[in-house]
Amino acid sequence: MSLDLHFVLFLLLRMAIAAAFVVSASVITERSGPVIGALVATLPVSAGPSYLFLAIDHDADFIAQGALSSLPINAATIFMGLIYVVLAQRQSFAVSVASAVGVWIVLASIIRLFEWTLAAGLAVNVVAFGICIPLLAKYRHVKMPLVTRRWYDIPFRASLVATLVAIVVSTSGWVGPRVSGVIALYPIVFTSMMVILHPRIGGPPTAAVLANSAWGLLGFGMAIAVLHLGAANFSSAIGLGMGLATCIGWNLTLWWMGRRKRAVHAPRRAS
Repeated sequence: MSLDLHFVLFLLLRMAIAAAFVVSASVITERSGPVIGALVATLPVSAGPSYLFLAIDHDADFIAQGALSSLPINAATIFMGLIYVVLAQRQSFAVSVASAVGVWIVLASIIRLFEWTLAAGLAVNVVAFGICIPLLAKYRHVKMPLVTRRWYDIPFRASLVATLVAIVVSTSGWVGPRVSGVIALYPIVFTSMMVILHPRIGGPPTAAVLANSAWGLLGFGMAIAVLHLGAANFSSAIGLGMGLATCIGWNLTLWWMGRRKRAVHAPRRAS
């Protein structure tokens, strides 16, 4: 088998694996309501495969440096969510989605220009989430209508994430870890939910999923920081494992706290 053919087949396999992760997460999100859906959406179902394949091709230092660039991008994502959530209450699908994606692109372009440290990336996340979480709180509680899936939903989601993985894997060798870390964190799941759900169920219910994702996205930022520390001090595999464990543990904690809160308030409503 020629080297070029081997590369193409391996790239297609990577694209298929990543697409399967995102499609599965998106289907769960649609069927479980805005709260559980938000927790699933903030798992590393898109960035995770991208970083896994980067780790196969590059050393631990590349992964550690890429994570430093990804950390402030997480702050850009929460601002993207805030813009969409606010606009989706009254504005059209096109205005809401285009504005949100445009904000992310502008912020990501600015972030790419700087060399980031762990302390600076964490500080940007603290400021961003400190601003956005209170502003998003009032948009969280909306009943999720029944979603009817269309034939093109799964191919659309699959093509989005497969394209992202193809770009990250194919360009990482010459764009370096900083740009790879930025590209790897493009919010594929959020974008696909906006594009698919908004025309079908309306802006406010779709916005509720993104509004509920704020706390989960905060944990995702912590996971990126842990990935950096693990890769820098141990290995890519350990860093990826530590980051994934952090993200899952954080979201499970949020889920448990939500159930406990509902259980406490349930007797009061009954009485």
